[in-house]
Amino acid sequence: MAERPRRAAVNRRHFVAGSAAALTGVSLAGCATASPSRRVEDVGASVEPFYGRHQGGVATVPQAHAQFVGLDLVPPPGRNARDALGAVLRLWTSDAERLTQGRPALADTEPELAAQPARLTVTVGLGASAFDRAGLNHTRPATLSELPPFGTDELDPRWCGGDLLLQLCADDPVALAHAGRVMLKSVRSMTRQRWRQRGFRNAHGVGRPGGSMRNLMGQVDGTANLREDAEFERLVWDDGADQRWFAGGTVLVLRRIRAEMDTWDELSRDAKELVVGRRLDTGAPLTGQKETDAPDFGAQVGGIPVIAPNSHIALAHPRSDGERFLRRPYNYDDPPAAGATTDSGLLFATYQRNPATQFVPVQERLAAADGLNPWITTIGSASFAILPGVQPGQTLGEALLA
Repeated sequence: MAERPRRAAVNRRHFVAGSAAALTGVSLAGCATASPSRRVEDVGASVEPFYGRHQGGVATVPQAHAQFVGLDLVPPPGRNARDALGAVLRLWTSDAERLTQGRPALADTEPELAAQPARLTVTVGLGASAFDRAGLNHTRPATLSELPPFGTDELDPRWCGGDLLLQLCADDPVALAHAGRVMLKSVRSMTRQRWRQRGFRNAHGVGRPGGSMRNLMGQVDGTANLREDAEFERLVWDDGADQRWFAGGTVLVLRRIRAEMDTWDELSRDAKELVVGRRLDTGAPLTGQKETDAPDFGAQVGGIPVIAPNSHIALAHPRSDGERFLRRPYNYDDPPAAGATTDSGLLFATYQRNPATQFVPVQERLAAADGLNPWITTIGSASFAILPGVQPGQTLGEALLA
């Protein structure tokens, strides 16, 4: 893996001048608003609805902890992949309906751990390979396709691909661990775990209600994002025009972005703010005072742009409404390799109708010239069709398999 250059300082004039030469990374700025304030004693008992037009864990106010698990179908002898897929989805529907509401799953051997769901959500998705493996390629949404290669990616197969996605989110790590154990052991005869990624955001009570979290590079993360129902209908939820069964679903692009913290630490605060285009203390754009102020990309001082054209926010800023998508990221901090200080970064989860028109154009600009590129490296990537929600008596993916 190529070694990233060490940067101890950033010169404003040189940084701006390099914008044309220097357009991966993905937007680290932006994600749904943080959880509203709740009494501590209410956190464990809080529940999110399971039934509905959409699965939970997408439009849901982000919980403090998340676990993303990629799995492959491994049909047992005498069963084909389509039958195995149906069995997995039936089991997960049953388990999720109970666990999210604070009730133990049918095969739960530690039922006491299910009593405090702490806003647990279970979100299930299918990778493109699942449609192929189960003989359902003709039903695969056209919006679910492989992402093009980006020049700054250094993808590790350990964090890529998968037939199935199990996304679990909760405000309590015990509830999360228990749900993961229950749901994964129930399908272990039909699946093989490909990867597991754990993430976290600010815990309940940390930070102001409705405020943005911070990523581990110190940046306010969650300023510009989709929030209105009309935005979700237009930009996140599929309308079923291509595949009727997929109405109410969405496409998840999950990117594992490693932060090069040792070299990032060498930068001054001014240099970090110049690279990102926002103030570290408030999250405000360099042309504003508050986090929510709109950046003024035309502002100059002495003929030099205040926000550099190749700063992160300048390139991540959508060029049209069609380039917007939901950001729902989580930090990760895993045991480092021998000799390293940290292995940390962002699990950048984005949800959209069509990654090709929403995510990819932004990512291509960032890959070509983002000033933040020397300090972030995308090492994992996977895409999944997030299944529509269900009503009582239905099974996840039922319309697909009918």
